[in-house]
Amino acid sequence: MTNNESKNLNPEHTPRLEWHQHAPEVFKAMLKLDAAARQGLDPVLLELVKIRSSQLNHCAYCLDMHTKDALAAGESVERIVQLSAWEESKHFYTPKEIAAIELAEAITVLTDGFVPDEVYERAAKEFDEAELSQLISAITVINAWNRFAVSTRMVPGHYTPGQYKH
Repeated sequence: MTNNESKNLNPEHTPRLEWHQHAPEVFKAMLKLDAAARQGLDPVLLELVKIRSSQLNHCAYCLDMHTKDALAAGESVERIVQLSAWEESKHFYTPKEIAAIELAEAITVLTDGFVPDEVYERAAKEFDEAELSQLISAITVINAWNRFAVSTRMVPGHYTPGQYKH
């Protein structure tokens, strides 16, 4: 059901700007950067990180996209739902996933300070240097995507899993 199919739902907002149409080279570069950042990372872990960063950034468009991609990659609804309260629900996740989620939070909320040494060290214990470099890249990229989507008010609800994969 879309917003237009029910009189009980609020109407969809309109985007402020179709930025990808006006900056197509930036959009193409972001797609390439995103693809490069994904290399070597578990797709489910990657979606968990993208969902958590998008929750923190209040990015409805990216939440729509990455929850759908996570489900398509085999993630459970229960683990997606618990992600916003992962500290109370650690038993749903592996130590490696917790380290990635914790690092994603620290990088996403840099305005709160910096990435604490203990957070980085926990991630460094779970990921080798190449994986950790890819993970930091992926977290940085989702934060960039969130900023494009939030600032231009991209409309959630229309994404199809895998829509932007090369």
